[in-house]
Amino acid sequence: MDEEDPLKKYREQFYFPQFNGEDVVYFTGNSLGLQPKTTKKYIEQELEDWKTFGVEGHFHAKNPWFAYHEFLTEKTARLVGANENEVVVMNQLTVNVHLLMVSFYRPCGKRYKIIVEQKAFPSDQYAVESQVKFHGYDPDDTIIEIAPREGEHVVRTEDILSAIEKNADQLALVFIGGVNYYSGQVFEMEKITKAAHEVGAYAGFDLAHAAGNLKLYLHEWKVDFACWCSYKYLNSGPGSVAGAFVHEMHANENLIRFAGWWGHDKTNRFKMEKGFVPIAGAEGWQISNAPVFSMAAHRASLDIFDEVGMEKLCKKTTLISGFLEYVIDEISAANENCLEIITPRDWNLRGCQISVIAHGYGHDLFDQLMRNGVMPDWREPNVIRMAPVPLYNSFEDVFIFGKKLSEALK
Repeated sequence: MDEEDPLKKYREQFYFPQFNGEDVVYFTGNSLGLQPKTTKKYIEQELEDWKTFGVEGHFHAKNPWFAYHEFLTEKTARLVGANENEVVVMNQLTVNVHLLMVSFYRPCGKRYKIIVEQKAFPSDQYAVESQVKFHGYDPDDTIIEIAPREGEHVVRTEDILSAIEKNADQLALVFIGGVNYYSGQVFEMEKITKAAHEVGAYAGFDLAHAAGNLKLYLHEWKVDFACWCSYKYLNSGPGSVAGAFVHEMHANENLIRFAGWWGHDKTNRFKMEKGFVPIAGAEGWQISNAPVFSMAAHRASLDIFDEVGMEKLCKKTTLISGFLEYVIDEISAANENCLEIITPRDWNLRGCQISVIAHGYGHDLFDQLMRNGVMPDWREPNVIRMAPVPLYNSFEDVFIFGKKLSEALK
């Protein structure tokens, strides 16, 4: 399979942590992606221009800093299925969640409730709770959590749609992760968005585990807003800059927002006058100028993604993640069915991540894998997450993982 893999050359474009002089089996690209070997060159270019030009680097650097975020726009739009005026790279993920909720969570009268998935990533839970409190509402009354049914591990789409319909007159916003960080479940964003709009509510998504993992069509799906980080599947370094999407149907609406200098009309930004006039489109939600060094790292990875394309990556995902699923099932069957995959087996509801409960083993099994050159990911209370990333993981990685998993279980 590795010999036939059209993406095999890209593995050589990344640095792998080492274990006994060999590449580790790195299955945590869903938590922190590996460093592209070009990243250093991209950052060093900006360091050199800072050294050479000082403040004039804003205009005279090889990649002028004044509009550095614009170097990322076209490729970001292709990555998430958007028009260029609908995306912007800025801030960090949870900052963008808050900034967009300022505009799209506007409780009024009886329409004030928010639907979320149960066990959303904690940052989303905290952001939603604090936004609700900011508007003077009680989170226990306002936030509707949709949970898996008894004995199940993923949320059924029909239960989300039912909750939207049930709360039609009171619903202000549906805000859900595109992919649940714990189970790896992909939510059916198009269906959820359509249902939210039919009852007069907005629909937004946290795409931290979706951007760079799934083929997205945010414009076509008519998603109102979305945001994502760049350090997981997008390989842009710890805490790196994030992205945001606002559908163009909202481009010229007079939406409430927390304004900043960099979101002001570009043609007269430097007049330093009172009165905020937002740039039409997603750029109008910017508050600060470009963090150039983290954007340079992000650009290095985006260039690779744009060269490969999400269609090819997703095609390999079905093969390599499917192979991992097969290996886990075979090993589980040989060990009294101790490994329970909780990620959906329906390819419409998953990306490359597979989450497993190791019954009777727990954290000890995870520790044993780590001691033997495998880097999966642990999430409380009892889940081991593994993401064979199509951009740099190989089928041999999965095979080696299977051998080491069998040994660890013994």
